[in-house]
Amino acid sequence: METTLTRDCSATEIPAGNAVTLKEGDAVLITQTLGGNVTVRTDRGLFRIASVDVDALENFDQGESADGPPSQSEEFSEDVVWNALKQCYDPEIPINIVDLGLIYDMRIETLDSGKRDVNVKMTLTAQGCGMGPVIAQDAKTRIELLDDVEKADVQIVWDPVWNPQMISDEGRKILGLE
Repeated sequence: METTLTRDCSATEIPAGNAVTLKEGDAVLITQTLGGNVTVRTDRGLFRIASVDVDALENFDQGESADGPPSQSEEFSEDVVWNALKQCYDPEIPINIVDLGLIYDMRIETLDSGKRDVNVKMTLTAQGCGMGPVIAQDAKTRIELLDDVEKADVQIVWDPVWNPQMISDEGRKILGLE
């Protein structure tokens, strides 16, 4: 869908990860609307617009990209955290970071307060990707939105090196690899 920006808005350049400002009146082509964020292409390249700024897209229904905070109608469990992580997407690939095989480890500790401290180790599809900190922050934010979580830490690791065989069966279906 092609649209125009109705105001200046912050964005992140893909794959470099640089913070930029897209200008009011810029024409953009929406290429992905997953996880509450929007990936757009302009004549200057590919950019990720965070959910807080998608209102700058003319005639864009924010409901198309909004997952909202993770639902925690069930009792806290590791599955609740996995479901929160499934709301995080690589801005270039239409698969969540869990099904893409980027999450390597998760440790949950119950604190004296009864709340949880969640530690996640994740990787990226390429070591040079500047979007790593952006994706990791998105994962951290999603986890910390859970009622029973006091804090989260998401670390990027490179061992083992990611490869396409790490993509889940669901991810393979989405990509048409099966």
